[in-house]
Amino acid sequence: MCGATQLWELEMGRYLTTMRLFWSNAFGVLLEYQFNFLIEFFAMLASLIGSIFILSLFFVEGQSLGGWSWEAALVVQGFYTLLDGVTNTWLRPNLGAIVNYVREGTLDFVLLKPIDSQFWVSVRTLAPTGIPEIALGIVLILWAASKAGAEFSFGVLFVTSMMLLVSCIILYSLWFLIAATTIWFVKTWNATEVLRALLAAGRFPVVAYPPILRIIFTVLLPIAFLTTVPAEVILGQSATYTLLLGWLLALIAFFLSRIFWNFALSFYTSASS
Repeated sequence: MCGATQLWELEMGRYLTTMRLFWSNAFGVLLEYQFNFLIEFFAMLASLIGSIFILSLFFVEGQSLGGWSWEAALVVQGFYTLLDGVTNTWLRPNLGAIVNYVREGTLDFVLLKPIDSQFWVSVRTLAPTGIPEIALGIVLILWAASKAGAEFSFGVLFVTSMMLLVSCIILYSLWFLIAATTIWFVKTWNATEVLRALLAAGRFPVVAYPPILRIIFTVLLPIAFLTTVPAEVILGQSATYTLLLGWLLALIAFFLSRIFWNFALSFYTSASS
């Protein structure tokens, strides 16, 4: 048992070291183009202001949105902004590059490396210019939640962090499932954009949608667990079973992405064959 534990720790250390080298290189590249970082920051700030303005149109004359107050709805917008930043920082640069690996035949070299191929293609690079959007999302969440009367106890912040992790796992899994289809279809950009458009529905509380869409956004395409449920957690409005369901969906989605990736690789034709 002790030997197995040490082996697992060594393996985890190897993967963490690899990821650190990948991401430190990405930050090194960013330092060469610092002005781009400022441009991206102001572009993201302008986008956030535009989203808040659109949201404000639903709250004229003190109205609520599906029973959500203005401040509470801003918390949902904050989580959406944070996850959009995660997409631009991590998912898009890595998963969007899988099509290039397949088209150029460089996926061969990935599969030959002594490291898990899904891990490699998922963390190979990073776009630090998306980090300001993550920071803007966090600031908006904390500010809006405080205005909505949330209590920032250790327990609340811990459970909120866990639900945010659930959101990231589900978001990653959805993206990866589409990205893996590049083994058969080289052009998946349109499918990715459709996914982004559907995920944009997460900027509003899920109860604001008709009943049929609530079911779709909760079970079939779990958008509710990306933004609405984390917002309910930090506002103290979520039940325990909802949190457990979120973790169940996240684990199922992740393992499906693993299974589908291995299935897709069985159809991959090496560039050298």
